[in-house]
Amino acid sequence: MTADSKARLAILISGRGSNMVALADAIDDGRIPNAEIALVISDQPAAVGLTRAKERGVETMVIERGGRSREAHDREMVAELIARQVDLVCLAGYMRILSNEFLTSYRGRILNIHPSLLPSFPGLEAQKQALDNRAKLAGCTVHFVDETLDGGPIIAQREVPVLEDDTVESLSARILEQEHQLYPEAVAAVLRDAQFRIAARS
Repeated sequence: MTADSKARLAILISGRGSNMVALADAIDDGRIPNAEIALVISDQPAAVGLTRAKERGVETMVIERGGRSREAHDREMVAELIARQVDLVCLAGYMRILSNEFLTSYRGRILNIHPSLLPSFPGLEAQKQALDNRAKLAGCTVHFVDETLDGGPIIAQREVPVLEDDTVESLSARILEQEHQLYPEAVAAVLRDAQFRIAARS
């Protein structure tokens, strides 16, 4: 990626793709400048997010697991990303751990958003974990992806107070509202970073 070219993003989804839509909106209205979505990939053919991406004219692709090894599945994804000169990979509700081969191919260029204030409550059902542990604060975190579970370097966080009458559903909804604001801000910050610009397509 050069200074006068657009950063090419790939977004990986498994479900409704609401954070994918938030990123697309932010690109459209200039909050993520000089960027475009090159591809949306899902491992689930029925993912609602695929329809939402197609409605925006974004190229979509289904790459199913199909009983293959994680490495074989990810190798196919990486080939598609490289073919489209993708600079940055954004996980948006992608419910599969990436292989070391994928991580090596896009080291330092994979982001994820997680519904907790990491390092607290990594893994699944982070909102339920927060309630079960009687946390006073929950929130969301955008981080770089590495070999650890939700343990890569943190880029940005947003706090969400836990209310006395919160359920998993109500807390999740309030956290999601903040995710839709935080993820675009974090992506824009990463794309502004000089080290990223130098590393991209190197």
